[in-house]
Amino acid sequence: MSERMACRLAGLSRSAYRRALKSDTVADPDAALRSWLRDYAKQHPRWGYRRAYHDARAEGWHVNHKKIQRLWREEGLRVPQRRRRKRIGTSTAHAPKACAPNVVWAIDFQFDVDEQGKAIKIASIVDEHTRECIGGLVERSITATRLTTHLDDLVAQRGAPAVLRSDNGPEFISAAMANWAGTRTGLSYIPPGSPWCNGYVESFNSRMRDECLNINSFYSLLHARVVIGDWKNEYNTVRRHSALGYLTPAD
Repeated sequence: MSERMACRLAGLSRSAYRRALKSDTVADPDAALRSWLRDYAKQHPRWGYRRAYHDARAEGWHVNHKKIQRLWREEGLRVPQRRRRKRIGTSTAHAPKACAPNVVWAIDFQFDVDEQGKAIKIASIVDEHTRECIGGLVERSITATRLTTHLDDLVAQRGAPAVLRSDNGPEFISAAMANWAGTRTGLSYIPPGSPWCNGYVESFNSRMRDECLNINSFYSLLHARVVIGDWKNEYNTVRRHSALGYLTPAD
């Protein structure tokens, strides 16, 4: 007899009769396509699902763009949008040539982690004429207020520099930094995305990363402060610089 008559006599709907058994059903029928999309995104990290759709069709996948978009989103393959930094600091002075000590101080941040994966934020301040690291902080977090307090301590010991050079980080372009500088110190901000314009402190950070941070594992914040402090002292008093005629910054 026909399928229609048999299902009517058995009291079974035709859709239930045609439904495949769980044992015969693939857990994820799109597993192969998902794997292809992940490999595709790994090879082309800045391409989106539209390109993936056309390339998938070219390789023989019979699928429409809506399914590719859905799987692309479920796999977390959406391309993050690159956002330009909107805030740019307004310089109050052009940085002069560092022809003497205490004329130009350069300041920058760099980051590391301890053995528990907790962040360590490092602020370094370098005198561009002597290459000496004249100050710095090692904290979990460094706010603009904490930074200006440290600068006050340095100014009390050495006097205020003519210009403080930095990038456009939020701590440097904050109102707290502007109020601290006032009329005693000029602020010079480098153009966004131009770290070479702050080359002295970037070079210092590179040396610290290579000679200290990359070869030490910190088990606590206190341990990081001690090790980094010892390295900075060695940098100032022992390490000779070719740019200084192989003298140390302290000399």
